[in-house]
Amino acid sequence: MSRPLTRRRHGLTAAVLAAAMTGSLMGLSALPAQAAPVPHPLGTDVPDSPKKALESRHDKLGSHDRTLLQKAESKKAKSVTVLVATAPGETEALREKVTQLGGRVGEFSDRLGYVRATVPTGKVTALAGLSSVRAVDLNETFKIPDPSPVTATDRKSGASTGITPAAPGKNTPADNPYLPTGETGANDFTAAHPAWDGRGVTVGILDTGVDGAHPALQKTTTGSPKIKNWVTATDPVTDADPTWLQMSHGVTVSDGTFRYGGADYKAPDGAYEFQVFDGDTTYSSELRGDINRDGDYTDSFGVLYRESDHRIWVDADLDRTFGDGDVVEPYAKSGKFAAFGQDDPDTAVAESMPFTIEHRDDVDLSPRDGTSVGKSADFVNIGIVSGSHATHVAGIATGNGLFGGRMNGAAPGAQIVSERVCLFASGCTSHALAEGMIDAVVNQHVDVVNLSIGGLPALNDGNNVRSVLYNRLIDDYGVQIVSSAGNDGPGMNTVADPAVSDKVLAVGASVSKDTWWADYGSRVTARQSLFPFSARGPREDGGMKPEVVAPGAAVSSIPTWMPGEGVPEAGYELPAGYGMFNGTSMASPQATGDVALLLSAASATATKVAPAALRSALLSSATHLDDQPAYAQGAGLIDVPAAWKLLAKHISPTMYTVRAPVCGVLAGMLPTPKSGTGVYNRCAAGDGGQVADRSKNYDVRLTRTGSGSALALLSWVGNDGAFSAPHTVLLTKGKETTVTVQARPRSAGAHSALLRVDDPLTPGVDKLVPVTVVAAADPAKPSYAVSAKGSVDRNGTRSVFVTVPEGAAALKVDLSGVADGSQTRFLAVDPQGMPVEDSAVSRCYTHFSDPADCAPPTRAPTSNRCPASGSSRWSRGARRRSRRTRTG
Repeated sequence: MSRPLTRRRHGLTAAVLAAAMTGSLMGLSALPAQAAPVPHPLGTDVPDSPKKALESRHDKLGSHDRTLLQKAESKKAKSVTVLVATAPGETEALREKVTQLGGRVGEFSDRLGYVRATVPTGKVTALAGLSSVRAVDLNETFKIPDPSPVTATDRKSGASTGITPAAPGKNTPADNPYLPTGETGANDFTAAHPAWDGRGVTVGILDTGVDGAHPALQKTTTGSPKIKNWVTATDPVTDADPTWLQMSHGVTVSDGTFRYGGADYKAPDGAYEFQVFDGDTTYSSELRGDINRDGDYTDSFGVLYRESDHRIWVDADLDRTFGDGDVVEPYAKSGKFAAFGQDDPDTAVAESMPFTIEHRDDVDLSPRDGTSVGKSADFVNIGIVSGSHATHVAGIATGNGLFGGRMNGAAPGAQIVSERVCLFASGCTSHALAEGMIDAVVNQHVDVVNLSIGGLPALNDGNNVRSVLYNRLIDDYGVQIVSSAGNDGPGMNTVADPAVSDKVLAVGASVSKDTWWADYGSRVTARQSLFPFSARGPREDGGMKPEVVAPGAAVSSIPTWMPGEGVPEAGYELPAGYGMFNGTSMASPQATGDVALLLSAASATATKVAPAALRSALLSSATHLDDQPAYAQGAGLIDVPAAWKLLAKHISPTMYTVRAPVCGVLAGMLPTPKSGTGVYNRCAAGDGGQVADRSKNYDVRLTRTGSGSALALLSWVGNDGAFSAPHTVLLTKGKETTVTVQARPRSAGAHSALLRVDDPLTPGVDKLVPVTVVAAADPAKPSYAVSAKGSVDRNGTRSVFVTVPEGAAALKVDLSGVADGSQTRFLAVDPQGMPVEDSAVSRCYTHFSDPADCAPPTRAPTSNRCPASGSSRWSRGARRRSRRTRTG
């Protein structure tokens, strides 16, 4: 789920540099400055100096949105669209302020304290400065995730050796490695409790729109319609969404005919509005403009609207005649989809595309531009999918009878509401992701929402507008929102928005030995691990993100009009309507389906489950992966049966707040400078950083805010021996108490663990406090070189952290001793998780990539992309990871 980022960099006397590597030997050399000038430590794409940035730490815009604002100013844009968070119940006063600033208000929710407005570009800073404003985000577009695996053949893969896994099909059992719902215990749970398979639960899918024709998405296990409603959540006025048709007035039909745009049409007599939907407006998407699947993109479909009774006709068959057979009703009313094109049942690929319609009357046009103030229009929407992503996600979460057999998604009994929030080429807008979520929760009454789309903000501490909005929706409506952590790993601190929201469940991507073979034809040794692309934590303020992990690769549904995707590395083909995708986009719906199972069980047993209790049960029962650091996996792999055992005990966790020290280049920009919700030390030794084999104390301040006992038991998860703390603490309600955590890592590198704060009188673990420290190697004069050697399993990574000397102009990396035929590479990443060079998944591997494009064994990233404050990561294996740029 993400986009290319512009993350703020700040210079330090010496910055920590992170690296992951494989191969037998690697050398690093930080080159001291020569005659060439040293690049500015921030890079030329950063607008503010470090001092100014730190002085503006309470700036409610933030560096990323200020960069967006500067781009708008440079383009001489007269206005920009902004999302604003204020206190619930105070939007009326804020809307008046927007008007006074010359802006125009679009959507708003007084209960949630949310406002979308179009504001003069020069007034954005003034708006952010209002005391009633908590946060301001400039609207932007997030790229639709590309979860397709790389298809280049690995010489060690099954496809190249002639030994390949069997393809999935009708006889594939429910517990299988292709769509591995069994790895979270979902299959065992539904086998033991067939009536708790998600029935009675509605899942919201905010994405590209779900294909209404797929056989596995037709019915639930009880025979109810799988799709409960289908909504287009993009904006008719401000989004460039060609499916929103601004209807033209003045079409009067007499004698059964009318003429429009040089063409003659037939319709019943009466007064109408009319517009044409051109297929070529979707050409740049997966649809390629071929709306009716007839092989071209030149078709135009007439749409007739009668405002008096909201009746809509669509000329889907292109005969220019509007009769009773052309009437289309909204899916919410009819429970049926219409179709463009006529399917041939004798072919595997569908020659038709399902669609539904919506209408909005008297839509205010003023957000469009200054000349539209006071004007309005009626709009009709043609509800079609904008890509395959949502259909794949829906199949993972709730699919029923994939391939016509026993293979299911995690919760086959659940229904879904499809909210299309993504456009056809450019991506998904911030306001659609905000307002689509509001619609799903407030109007569609979903129980759990999956979001596999997002992006990495400059300061990913969970304090932007969408984070505030999502937290309020969870609190006010009792919904649980689940989000993919992002695909920007394996760098530290790469979890994306909205997964960084406090109460949103962020999900990383795990992968088992069996799935490596079944979906990739790749043999590995680890029984359960993480995909290298899976975004790692912690959050910028030290908070635990991701909280859990779930399988991040799956064979699942794609639209029926798409041919089946080949899986060449595994050596088999899939039939039409099926594809194998990977990414945290696939892990998130797996977790969403798991949540649906737990809510289904709770409903069947009259067990009340609040979102906080649900998250506590999932985290308390997760299986920690022994070979993965806590900052990468959170609590670990979801375990549905174990989570239900806790929920069945009516778990109600004791509530605690945490204040912990944070040291890093952006720590001064946190709402409370250098303080967060977990211990996080990413500084160089000279700036207060951790030193290997030397003790350092961190004061963690705990406050019990709710009912519960005064005693709390303290213990560790994932501790490699680096951390210690008292075994107990007494916490008086409302009084802050300090717990001293001592860190003494025995080796250089990243060390992390979770400090469990457990009220002994409540089921489960009440609080998990992440502790993450980095002890970097310190290169010495005159060579400024650091060497490391070792090896790593296929598809794995290894990290090395190095302190970059002050004034270093470049970082030279030599990767030697690589085994013959081994496909190994290093990736350079800055301290905030931003790659400093092209990180395309097939680029710069030894014994694979074109040496004319890059030199895999030796490179020296320079210029403003590798400043003195920089980092580098070396990672091996997993060329078969998502090409997407995000979270999802």
